[in-house]
Amino acid sequence: MRIGELSRRTGVSVPTIKYYVREGLLPAGRLTSPNQASYEEAHVQRLRLIRALLDVGGLSVAGVREVIEAVDDPDRSVHKLLGAAADRVVPRYEGEQGGGIVAARSAVAELVDRRGWDTHPKAPAAEALAVALAALENVGHGSFAEVLDTYADAAERVAEADLDYVARNVVREELVESVIVGTVLGDAIFAALRRLAHIDASRRLFGGEA
Repeated sequence: MRIGELSRRTGVSVPTIKYYVREGLLPAGRLTSPNQASYEEAHVQRLRLIRALLDVGGLSVAGVREVIEAVDDPDRSVHKLLGAAADRVVPRYEGEQGGGIVAARSAVAELVDRRGWDTHPKAPAAEALAVALAALENVGHGSFAEVLDTYADAAERVAEADLDYVARNVVREELVESVIVGTVLGDAIFAALRRLAHIDASRRLFGGEA
């Protein structure tokens, strides 16, 4: 297909497609004449991935390039590939976090060890959890940590469901796209479901209308 059809199929403008090619995010098309190039289904899949990383994941062009390099690395296992993609969309807290962060990091490390999770306590997600726990402590709700294992039980079930869904895809671009979309939009879905469950639980516990 020519670049115009690629643009129509993906909703990405021709100038933007050319920009992605210049930035090394999208492979160049196969030249069919000095001024014409042919594109394939692989370009459609790659554009979908780029747009998911940019629009849904909120990554920078440099961040997208890092994920693309992982996708194109045949020696990168699927586990490592998905980890590289997911870590990019987890909020990072690199500045001073204030009081309680050291204790919170310790609590997260203990949680990871207690659950037997094969992950690292310094992973971006672990740091994000530590920052949230420290914030709870700072506003007088440090005891919220008592329900961490209940949250972890739910998280394990959701993670298994997420990866069961992701595993249906066999193309590496689609695997990563599923993780990015699932992580960002899945967080929104889970938050909405949690709120709906709160309404129901509150009505049953405290009475009153929903």
